[in-house]
Amino acid sequence: MSSIRQLLRRLLGKEDVLAISRRYFISNGFDGTLTSIGIVVGAVLSGIPDGLTVIKIGLGAAVGLGTSAVWSVWEIERAETRAKIRRIERAMLTNLDDTRIQREQSGARLVHAVSSGLGPLIGILVPLSPFLIEGTVLTMAEAALVGVGLGVCVLGVFGAYMGSISGQRWYVSAARMGLAGLVVAGINVLLPG
Repeated sequence: MSSIRQLLRRLLGKEDVLAISRRYFISNGFDGTLTSIGIVVGAVLSGIPDGLTVIKIGLGAAVGLGTSAVWSVWEIERAETRAKIRRIERAMLTNLDDTRIQREQSGARLVHAVSSGLGPLIGILVPLSPFLIEGTVLTMAEAALVGVGLGVCVLGVFGAYMGSISGQRWYVSAARMGLAGLVVAGINVLLPG
């Protein structure tokens, strides 16, 4: 168990591992948040009568996007790391099975897949949370407005974080990312039906 902890500590200290994991987390979190905003607005506009039904629909989306995020990144990184290891093996004229290099590549793949799956879960669950108190504290329309607001905030946090690590003005990046949530909500409101 301590060797796993040491491996994780070593991997999380590598900027290349963190950079790739960040990209997967933010990208898939962005997708999940926009999906959730679409679900929230679409559910209310289509006349779904209760918050529990909206949550069930959203959880279905969370399972689908979360599974897609983990599975696709696992397979992508598996192929990429195997190709990288094969190039190193050819250059070194040796087999790298069960070596530190192979273990670190496998560990990095796990970190990337977990980060990739966490993004959409957060992005979907946060905007759905107001529907937990629909009917007692909030109406369906109020829960939708709060959900969209929370989704825009999640997108803003993603943007602020990316802006801060890239040396840009964090609030401009936050506003750009948050705007995407408002665009999705607006398009859903304008859709016929």
